[in-house]
Amino acid sequence: MSQLSYSDDFIRSILTDTKTIAVVGASPRTLRPSYGVSQFLIRQGYEVYPINPGEPDETIEGRAFLPSLADVPVAIDMVDVFRRSEAVGGVVDEILKLQPLPKVIWMQLGVRDDEAAARAEAAGIKVVMDRCPKIEWPRLLG
Repeated sequence: MSQLSYSDDFIRSILTDTKTIAVVGASPRTLRPSYGVSQFLIRQGYEVYPINPGEPDETIEGRAFLPSLADVPVAIDMVDVFRRSEAVGGVVDEILKLQPLPKVIWMQLGVRDDEAAARAEAAGIKVVMDRCPKIEWPRLLG
């Protein structure tokens, strides 16, 4: 998997324009990267919705887990994907059913699906692959 190139302005604009983030594949286990990233994003002031159908009674920083993207009660600006690359196509299918569509799909480090990214971009959604907002935020905004 090659490193993808995104301009700092592109990443910065996403991080500054985003207010609401759904984290697909979030975990309530504090040692998991998805927990640390979700916690970081919450502490930066984002409205974060952890998504994981297997964790119905859990929370991160007081934010209750939801079973699916369709259960998020507000419009989603960005979907942060903590799933394996082979699961991204299904996540994008779920995203494309949302109204309004999220503005951004962000795939975490090591996560890439070019075909799913192309489908999302064809629908007008910005896509970032193989990056982490917890790394990019301090580098560009911190």
